[in-house]
Amino acid sequence: MEEIRCGSCAKLLARGTAEMLEIKCPRCGTLNHVRVANPPPERPRASDSTQDVHGKHGWGASPS
Repeated sequence: MEEIRCGSCAKLLARGTAEMLEIKCPRCGTLNHVRVANPPPERPRASDSTQDVHGKHGWGASPS
């Protein structure tokens, strides 16, 4: 688990992970913005076409 601390006074604000978070420090009043530097890549989507990865149409289709 990652610690999220105030950028001004270093008070612990939260533990965990966040993609994007805006949180005000109760100690010093600084508004902290936390963002993921490199978000995990999206999973590839399934194709909605009838072509397979080799460019042939359907299963067992004769090559053109």
